[in-house]
Amino acid sequence: MSKIEQLLQEQGLELPVLSAGVGSYKPYYLAGSLLFLSGQGPRDDQGTLLKGKVGAGYTTEQASQDAQRIALQLLATAKLALGDLNRLKGVVKVLGLVNCVPEYTDHPKVVDGCSLLFNKALPQTPGHARSAVGATSLPGGISVEIEAIFEVE
Repeated sequence: MSKIEQLLQEQGLELPVLSAGVGSYKPYYLAGSLLFLSGQGPRDDQGTLLKGKVGAGYTTEQASQDAQRIALQLLATAKLALGDLNRLKGVVKVLGLVNCVPEYTDHPKVVDGCSLLFNKALPQTPGHARSAVGATSLPGGISVEIEAIFEVE
């Protein structure tokens, strides 16, 4: 078990079982010392996509919890790509898209669910570059989509 998985376990969190992607792309691409992870939407424990539009019956808190779920999914994808999460040196960049009504403005609070989990899981390198953007729709009606770039050994 990696140090990251131990830290997560101490917080009562675990990496999910990954669901198959939709489309003709790979869930990751390793280029030298950078691992690029495709965007993912939040899935419940049964692998079902979580749907909602923030500001229209779906709260910032619910979407932030979804972003935390995605962070765990992204770490599980990194483990699939690398075989061992101990190879992760840090998070380089996160891009979060929030499915929301046009007047919604708290996108950073939603994507913080992902960023804060990454900061806890990789305490040796807390902090990363990030963008948090609103969208009027996302694939399948998901609440949040997040992609990430990691530095690896």
